[in-house]
Amino acid sequence: MFVEGEEKNPIIDVRSPAEFLKGHIPGAVNIPIFDNLERAKVGTVYKQQSRDEAIAMGLEIVGPKMKSFTEQAKKIAVNGELNVYCWRGGMRSEKMAWLFELVGIKTNVLQNGYKAYRNYLHKSFQKMKHLIVVQAPTGSGKTKILHALSKAGEQVIDLEGLANHKGSAFGGLGEKEQPTTQQFQNDILAAMLAFDLEKPIWIESESVTIGKVYLPEELWKKMNEATVMALEMPRSFRIEHIVEQYGKFSVEELSSKISQLEQNMGGANVKTAIELVEKGDLHAAVDILLNYYDKFYAHSASKYKINKPVLVSLSSVEPAENARVLINLSST
Repeated sequence: MFVEGEEKNPIIDVRSPAEFLKGHIPGAVNIPIFDNLERAKVGTVYKQQSRDEAIAMGLEIVGPKMKSFTEQAKKIAVNGELNVYCWRGGMRSEKMAWLFELVGIKTNVLQNGYKAYRNYLHKSFQKMKHLIVVQAPTGSGKTKILHALSKAGEQVIDLEGLANHKGSAFGGLGEKEQPTTQQFQNDILAAMLAFDLEKPIWIESESVTIGKVYLPEELWKKMNEATVMALEMPRSFRIEHIVEQYGKFSVEELSSKISQLEQNMGGANVKTAIELVEKGDLHAAVDILLNYYDKFYAHSASKYKINKPVLVSLSSVEPAENARVLINLSST
């Protein structure tokens, strides 16, 4: 993406804070030439008056900031070098690169900017050769198993961790705010680029959306073409795991989330589940909820998958032990 051999240099994104927040190259530092309001004003002048008038306004805005820009860049540069980009690799990044070069910082501009990075992202997921999808009913502890796989030295992409969401109606409880879809996808790419694509990469089965964010279309296709390991666990273990995971939340929080399932579960089941939560009988409440989630899982588990899943019956509650089972299966 950058000049060959310069990929490890620090990266500066010179777009506005709003553009940066929507999505940026992971690890990039935002040194905006214009703040959000300034960018809007310059854009308006460009459209309504002329390019020259917009440039004149831009120079007037940027002039007082130039010293600050160079001071920030010097602190970020490593061995006097850094990379810089804007949306299309045009005037903003080129002028900032000129300024940095003026004070002795070797600066590489990302050709065609962040737009090129996004195009690169969509093409990159097509290169995943050995994807293994871990699939299991709600409450099976898939995330813990994935973490155990990672600790065992396997290559793992934790989609729910990157999305700050566990994927169900309850998935946002206790999580930080979700990233934008663009940033979520950028972070997935960063995880993938750290891996050896000739070796297996493990990933959890998900729908195309996790909370409010979307998987990259190319990754979604790869997941549905991949080897699928479908885990089977005792229902009692799953209930215990869900209670352990969500029992710390208040009655109000849990009841609110259960209420959101009324259209699919039916009013009577939702009412009963909420009453059980209010009584403190979380195990019985979860048992009712699993009736709905298991039907949904049975309907959707193989809906888009091309390959027949490999059924894996697990009797252990230890993620590390279950991870070893999966590793052994993957090598046969």
